[in-house]
Amino acid sequence: MPTTAQPPAAHAAPATAPGRLRAALAALNPLTRVRKRFEAWWMVRRPLSDTLTLTQRNVYILPTGAGWMLALTLLILLIASINYQLNLGYLLTFLLAGSAVVGMHICHATLRGITLHLKAPEPHFMGTSATIEVQVSSERKTTRYGIGLAVHGGGGETHHWAWTDVPAQGSSTVHVAFAPPRRGLHRVPTLTAETRFPLGTFRVWTYWRPAAQVLVYPAPELPPPPLPPGEPRGAGTGSAPSQGIGEFDGVRAYRRGDPLKLVVWKKAAKTLGTGTDDLVSRDSQQAQRHELWLDPALAALPDPEARISRLAAWVLQADRLGLDYGLRLPGVEIEPDTGTAHRRRCLEALALC
Repeated sequence: MPTTAQPPAAHAAPATAPGRLRAALAALNPLTRVRKRFEAWWMVRRPLSDTLTLTQRNVYILPTGAGWMLALTLLILLIASINYQLNLGYLLTFLLAGSAVVGMHICHATLRGITLHLKAPEPHFMGTSATIEVQVSSERKTTRYGIGLAVHGGGGETHHWAWTDVPAQGSSTVHVAFAPPRRGLHRVPTLTAETRFPLGTFRVWTYWRPAAQVLVYPAPELPPPPLPPGEPRGAGTGSAPSQGIGEFDGVRAYRRGDPLKLVVWKKAAKTLGTGTDDLVSRDSQQAQRHELWLDPALAALPDPEARISRLAAWVLQADRLGLDYGLRLPGVEIEPDTGTAHRRRCLEALALC
């Protein structure tokens, strides 16, 4: 069964002071703006695809800091061997240089030939990290070691790498997380894959622009506020106000002596599984008079985003209680219903409104 998105338990920790300092120093670099404009121009010309096979045309290689230091060391060894006519110096210099060349070939071959496939991302709540699941597969008869994936960030942004080894003629799964800046429908960000195996003297990398999109639900208000009162039905038999939370749509808190047939057993199974005894019973008379409608006007908050967050909390609370509820938004009206599909439809409407 597909996994369902869960509301955020806590917000991500703020950026550390060293991270903010690096970002500030990068912003002061005059080359940062030029590099960002070049990257934007170059990225736009890369095709969008949820499957990418790496070849020599889209894999790049450059020495790392350790690689440049090794090159400088080899140059010094070569000059010293020539100056002092040291045969063992020549042997050591060319042995290290040959090892570096072989390492460069192995490093490039480690990334070249693998296939990256992005699985459709599940919706997430704002304030939590959206998880991107990537399948890395290889048809080579030997294992590929030390392959990392991360969300591409320019300037002073830090990459959060997820590393894996790909077995021979097999595949492995990598989970990469990113934090969407706001609710709504977002394109999956550009990803980068790289390796420095085996010596760390060369960096081989590629850029990948997936075509998939991820839906970000609004963050529900915490703690969740009480549900609004129910509205009289169009052909209602009365206009008496509801008696409490959950009593407007044929459901009320369990009372001692209620017949077992009136207990909402779907809700009971969920609460017993969590170790609580939050039982509810059906109230047929109240169900004939009132129905639950969630409307931004009932949120009574000045900030539009705060109203959306409260509506999201109400949707989750009504779904948890097993109530029939409807949603009214500007230009959208979702009739009262219940179930996972109805909850997803309401959250999608809140994310896109």
